[in-house]
Amino acid sequence: MKTLYLECNMGAAGDMLSASLLELQPDPDKAVEKLNALGIPGVTFSSEKMEKCGICGTHLQVKVNGEEEESLHLHSGHEHHEHSRGEDHGHHHHHDHVHHSLSDIRKIVESLPVPQEVQGNIIKVYRCIAEAESHAHGKPVGEVHFHEVGAMDAVADITAFCLLLHELAPDRVLASPVKTGFGEVHCAHGILPVPAPATAFILQGVPAYAGEIRGEMCTPTGAAILKSFAENFCTLPQMQVHRIGIGCGKKDFPQANCVRAFWGETPDSRETVIELACNLDDMTPEAVGFAMEELLSAGAMDVYTIPVTMKKSRPGFLLTCMCHENMREKMLELLFRHTTTLGVREYTCSRYTMERSVQSFQTSVGDIRLKSVRGWGTTREKYEYDDLAKAARAGGISLAEAARRADESRRNES
Repeated sequence: MKTLYLECNMGAAGDMLSASLLELQPDPDKAVEKLNALGIPGVTFSSEKMEKCGICGTHLQVKVNGEEEESLHLHSGHEHHEHSRGEDHGHHHHHDHVHHSLSDIRKIVESLPVPQEVQGNIIKVYRCIAEAESHAHGKPVGEVHFHEVGAMDAVADITAFCLLLHELAPDRVLASPVKTGFGEVHCAHGILPVPAPATAFILQGVPAYAGEIRGEMCTPTGAAILKSFAENFCTLPQMQVHRIGIGCGKKDFPQANCVRAFWGETPDSRETVIELACNLDDMTPEAVGFAMEELLSAGAMDVYTIPVTMKKSRPGFLLTCMCHENMREKMLELLFRHTTTLGVREYTCSRYTMERSVQSFQTSVGDIRLKSVRGWGTTREKYEYDDLAKAARAGGISLAEAARRADESRRNES
C-alpha cells in the first residue's frame, strides 16, 4: 500500500509540509514551474536548498506581490496575527485595505486549473482554518476576513501541498504526533499563548505535545493540513521506504527545523470492521448456537459468545458478530430474527491482519491444504483442520499422526 508518513517532530507549517512533498517529486524544478503556472493572484513560488543542523532539505518560498508574507491575518472587529515558523516576531507587515472572506477564497480556488478533487481539498483545509479562527474570536465564519497577502500566502501553501499530494496519489497518509512548542508568541495586538487559539482548536483529537522548545512550532495552516489528510497519528509504521523528502523552515533551533516525508510501502493490513453485540438471558444454548451458525453462513467474519451475569443474577450470553460495514444490515436482520434481543450495540474497530495464503500438497494421507500467514515480522503455518480430520478418520490414526505424515511427505518432496 502506497503510504506517505509525515514526521512532525519539529511541528509543522504549510511551507515545510509542501517542501517535504516537493522533494518527493521526480522533477522538483518542474513541479515548481507547474505551481507558478497555476496563476494564483500575485503569487510566485521558488525553492531553495537549505541546511538545518547539518541536514540538507528544501525551503519553498512564497511571495505575494513580490513580498514574502509570514503572518496569517484575521479581521473581525479587531486584527489577530498568527505567525508562521520563519517570522521574526518583532517585525510585522501591514496591509490595511484589501481583505478576503472564505467565499472570496473559494472563488479564487475554483478558478485554478487543477483537478476538482484538488480544489475540494484546498477549500476543505482553508475552511478548517476559517472555522478555527471563527471559534477563537467568537465570530461567524462568514465574518472572518483575512488580509490579502496573508490569505494568499496560506492559499499558496495549501494549494502546493494539495497538488503535490495529488501527484503522489498515496493510498494512505499517516503522521507523527505533533510538537506544538510552548510559551507565548508576540503579535500585532498583544501576546498569545502557544499553541495559538486557532491551532489548539484545529488540533483537538490529534495527539500533540509541547516539547522542549519555547516558541510556536505548529501553525494553523500546518495543523489544518495534517488534520485534513492524516488518517492516523502514530510512530513510523512497518514500512519499506523508497524516498524521503525534507522540508525546512526558515528559523534556526537547537534541533533541525524540518518536516520529513517518508514515501514507501506499508502492508495492506488495516481494515475497518464493525462488531454487533447483544446480551441474551432467555434463550437456550441450542437456539444461541443456531443463531451463530446462521450469522456465519450469511457471511459474518466471526461470531462468538461470552458468558455473563445479567440483572436478577440471571446467567446469560454476550453474543458478538464481527462483519464488514457493507454486511451491517444483513447481520442486524439475522440477529433480530434469530435471537430474543430487543437492541443491538455497534462498535467500529480497526482490524490489523496478516497476509494469508493457502497451498495444497499431495501427501501420503491425501490432499492436505497448508495455510500460511506472514507480516509484522512473523510467519506461521498450519494445516487445514478439515483435511487433517478427514485423513485421520480415513486412516484410523490421530490428528497428530496425520500432521506428522503430512510433514514427512512435504520434506520428501522438497
